[in-house]
Amino acid sequence: MSFDPVNPAPFQLEKLGWSKFFQNQITTGTPGRVASANHGRFLVWTETGETDASVSGSLRRNSTLWPAVGDWVVLRDDGEVIATVLTRKTKLSRKQPEREIREQVLAANIDVVLVVLPIDRELNVLMLERLAVMAFDSGATPIVVLTKSDGSHVVDSVVHEAQETVPGVAVMTTSSQSGHGIEELRSILHPGVTAVMLGASGAGKTSLLNALEGSNELTVEVSRGGEGRHATTTRRLYRLTSGGVLLDIPGIRLLDLTIGQQGLDDAFADVTQLAMSCRFTDCAHSGDEGCAVEAAVASARLSARRLESWRTIRDEMIQQELSREQEVSSRKKKGRGSKPKPAPSFDDEL
Repeated sequence: MSFDPVNPAPFQLEKLGWSKFFQNQITTGTPGRVASANHGRFLVWTETGETDASVSGSLRRNSTLWPAVGDWVVLRDDGEVIATVLTRKTKLSRKQPEREIREQVLAANIDVVLVVLPIDRELNVLMLERLAVMAFDSGATPIVVLTKSDGSHVVDSVVHEAQETVPGVAVMTTSSQSGHGIEELRSILHPGVTAVMLGASGAGKTSLLNALEGSNELTVEVSRGGEGRHATTTRRLYRLTSGGVLLDIPGIRLLDLTIGQQGLDDAFADVTQLAMSCRFTDCAHSGDEGCAVEAAVASARLSARRLESWRTIRDEMIQQELSREQEVSSRKKKGRGSKPKPAPSFDDEL
């Protein structure tokens, strides 16, 4: 599936997100952006077009520099080997599923995270909160996109519920069938902007991408319970006719988030604001004396469910940190030090 123009060359790097931030990092070589990855091979967009590239030996030995979709890289003179991965501005990541605890970068150098949830069923508040933490933690700007709004009689109530769940985050409604909200979304994805859609299978991400481009591309039906074959099976960048770049990734089945304190604070801004009035700065909001957050729950200014969600994600974050420390300790005992093994290609479906 491709929405790129019929004649893709030459690429204008600035429209793809190239900026002085990246320009200042290189002196020689050919800059390009990783559009897709497949078992150690990378499709890279450069000013002269597309190129299929591998990675240099030094990158294979250093997992922290392994290219991810959205990365800006420098190709060697032959144009077929990635010599350097430039420092990222932002990154969307999670713990690797069913592997060790090393981070898996799902999308690099993104400006906007579109948190996509369907409106034709009960709003999955727990998923929205977790995806919001993930979005905030990336460093990009999150926007909640509620899909399948046509024919729904609960749009206003669901929008209100979403706004209460992620205070301060823009919430918009769309319909791939009627076109509602599509032009508004298209105006956000202008030249130089890179966005990523984040949501579960069946949320309508691929249909939304088709609607943005006026495509009749066939999408695969996924049941209301999420069963079925996924329309998207790999991560890749798409150049949109609106001028921006959109990264489509498979629907998330595992929410093994790489959770950071800043992402938690931003996604739970209401809890964070209340916590500033707690008696102790390290208040855990769990029976602590003088806890302003629990007082807000008692007076119904904050829902008990909201606080419980905060506690659950906070506990996950603490457990992840403990797991990291245990892995480092284990490696040291085995004489391997704390340096991780070379990274795999990370091409597997989420």
